[in-house]
Amino acid sequence: MARIYPMTSSSASTSSSSSSSISYMTSKRETFTLWMKSLVFQGNGCTVFDSNGRIIYRIDNYSKKSSSEVHLMDLQGKVLFSLRKKKFSLCGHWNGYKMDEEIPCFEVRKNGHVLWGELKYDIIFGCDIADSDSYRIVALQGKPGFKIVSTENTLIAEVKQKQLLSNSAVQFGDDVLSLVVEPHVDHSLVMALVTVYGLIQHML
Repeated sequence: MARIYPMTSSSASTSSSSSSSISYMTSKRETFTLWMKSLVFQGNGCTVFDSNGRIIYRIDNYSKKSSSEVHLMDLQGKVLFSLRKKKFSLCGHWNGYKMDEEIPCFEVRKNGHVLWGELKYDIIFGCDIADSDSYRIVALQGKPGFKIVSTENTLIAEVKQKQLLSNSAVQFGDDVLSLVVEPHVDHSLVMALVTVYGLIQHML
């Protein structure tokens, strides 16, 4: 199997990197690798590497796919977001709670129609505020993956199947994805939204 993340001279510090030294936002575009596998044996989830091969985020705290409650954690197990499916929802309505907060900081819900073959989900921040900022998740037409855009259609992040840089005969599997996050965007928030979409689409 091909290596699922680039190996560089700095990747030797992969597992020993402290969470306090990792920023959730940078001034440049960042690329992550999503491996749709849990670090826990026989568990479900996802492991996220940065471009140096360091594990940054992980989801490995549930035993079946499409769980109704999932926690996004850093490498040390600190919960960054709790993601909970709204009860009696038939269309994939999820709420996201930051750390230990009791009020959801965002909700994801299907917007009710398919436009030009694009499946879309609305992301509303500050769920109690009618005119709050929002993002949208848009499936890539005819391609595996999706993008997250603002209400002004500005690209926030994009997920695609990870490709090798060379013409090697060895290819990545469908469970290895590439996540590109634009500058000045909270990486942990984007990963929480990616997780929700993965749960809706039964990828996790």
